[in-house]
Amino acid sequence: MTSAISVSELTKKFGEFTAVNRISFDVEVGEIFGFLGPNGAGKTTTTRMLTGISSPTEGRAQILGHEIHSFAAKERMGVVTDLSNVYNDLSAWDNLIFTAKLYGLNRRKREEKAAELLDLFGLTEVQDNNVREFSGGMKRRLTIAMALVNDADVLFLDEPTTALDVQSVKMIRNLILHLNETGTTIFLTTHNMAEANELCSRIAIINQGLIGAIGTPENLKLAMDKMHSVEVAFDRIPETLVSDLNQLSSVREVQKRGDKYKIFTLTPAETLKELFTFSQATNLELMSVNTLGPSLEDVFLELTGQEIVHRGESQTRMHRRNNGGGR
Repeated sequence: MTSAISVSELTKKFGEFTAVNRISFDVEVGEIFGFLGPNGAGKTTTTRMLTGISSPTEGRAQILGHEIHSFAAKERMGVVTDLSNVYNDLSAWDNLIFTAKLYGLNRRKREEKAAELLDLFGLTEVQDNNVREFSGGMKRRLTIAMALVNDADVLFLDEPTTALDVQSVKMIRNLILHLNETGTTIFLTTHNMAEANELCSRIAIINQGLIGAIGTPENLKLAMDKMHSVEVAFDRIPETLVSDLNQLSSVREVQKRGDKYKIFTLTPAETLKELFTFSQATNLELMSVNTLGPSLEDVFLELTGQEIVHRGESQTRMHRRNNGGGR
């Protein structure tokens, strides 16, 4: 079966700088494929090549068996960038009709498709309203609808829920799942680990222009056995607590998370025994203890050396490896 997206040795150089370095992967028809990476990792450059906006320096990419710059490839894909491309001075209806005209749909087909998409995306009641009045979530829904006006088989979504309120995020995610269930293959770029875990059937993690790993969310987490951890909270927090916990023989690393401490370990059971002994010896009462398997965020951190940027943070925080910690 022909892959929805096929990438072989794809490379992009800007002078002496290699932004994307000979990456290869396939996205199967019907997948929601997540593409994750820190800022500057090569995500946007890759997406621009896959959508025909930018030409690769080397390598090739195909959409449903068609070379990426061919008309046949372009008419099978829809593209939603991280910035809204709706026309604020037009209504939702007029935005869809205008987009349909660009794809060469006849009048009857344009109107049928616009009505269908407005209904699907919950915008029928406001179809005649000026888009300038829309909320961020409504504009994002309209942007995705415009990308589907040509019955796209492959949909590229770049950070579709960034800066949206909780209700809009939930609606967009449900729409993504619905589109996928009806046959649309989706290439999803996101920084949101929970989103990737909830939506994606497979995930690729890119860093410094190279693919670090590809797999299902669960398999990626299971592959990181060393990322198991124990989360603890004590009734008191002595100044030396982090260094004292790092002295326990089974502990690889300790991270302070609010009023709790996340202790990374290869052997959670042994760490639990040491924690109870430590608690008794120091007269510190254990207020809570939880054993945790690796999360997608932990996997990302291990593979890229960087923590995820959460909403409200100004920049990616670099992870510094502890001496002897192996991280």
